[in-house]
Amino acid sequence: MSTDLAAKCLFGRLVEIVVPFSRIAQTGAFGKTVAMPTPSPWSEAADALTQALSLTTPPIAITFSQSVPDGVAPFDAPMPEPTPDGRTGRVPAGCVFWTKALDRTFSTVAADHGNCSVGSLTHGFATLDEVAGHSDVAALVESGWVTMDMVPEIPVIADRPEVVTYGPLAETPVDPDVVMIRVNAKQLMVLSDALPGLRIDGKPQCHIVAVAKQEGEVAVSVGCMLSRTRTAMPKTEMTCAIPARRLHDVVRQIQAAAATDAVVASYAAEDARRFIAR
Repeated sequence: MSTDLAAKCLFGRLVEIVVPFSRIAQTGAFGKTVAMPTPSPWSEAADALTQALSLTTPPIAITFSQSVPDGVAPFDAPMPEPTPDGRTGRVPAGCVFWTKALDRTFSTVAADHGNCSVGSLTHGFATLDEVAGHSDVAALVESGWVTMDMVPEIPVIADRPEVVTYGPLAETPVDPDVVMIRVNAKQLMVLSDALPGLRIDGKPQCHIVAVAKQEGEVAVSVGCMLSRTRTAMPKTEMTCAIPARRLHDVVRQIQAAAATDAVVASYAAEDARRFIAR
């Protein structure tokens, strides 16, 4: 057989056995062929976002709906005894669900968020009139942390949901409304370069979820003492809420900014060597 003919046969054989990446198969027990699952767009976006910002905490998906998504289990931690005004919940505040969602997907309802009147308000589970008389609101007002004239200005989810689902973005079973990430100062620098005019807010931290969902705006919170204490979030971290429908464009902008920063970092490091060598 000539060299050319052998090469053609080998190439033809390769064409027969090579398959697209999304259709990769493995040979399982008893010689059965098992198709590998195709990565979802959200999984790919989570990977791209994580790599572009060098995130150390995975992005989470937050989804508002009127029913529980198929196959999603409820968050079922026990509730403590309610306060005299009736407050209790599955966690001290809804922001705690952000930390619980790093490694599993679960659904929540209004009662699960009920211990924190601020979070119940921002997530659309309760109105201002319904929470204004609660003891936690009174404690915040009495401390001077917030004033009642500030409360109506806090962004909130407009349509009351029945369910809020949380979980890792890479594993989300439904299209989310908001993607939440934790960032440090350097990562915020990249975000700020990528998104000129980036909205950076303060307290309450959870309102950026409403900003992302209702206003379609990427928003960062420097955090609030209420949330930082309840979540034990590291003091070096902040949160950023991204409208899920904008995620792919945002990732591209971040990738471009990160690439530019890498060039500048290389230049600056090289230039600094002149001073080390003296």
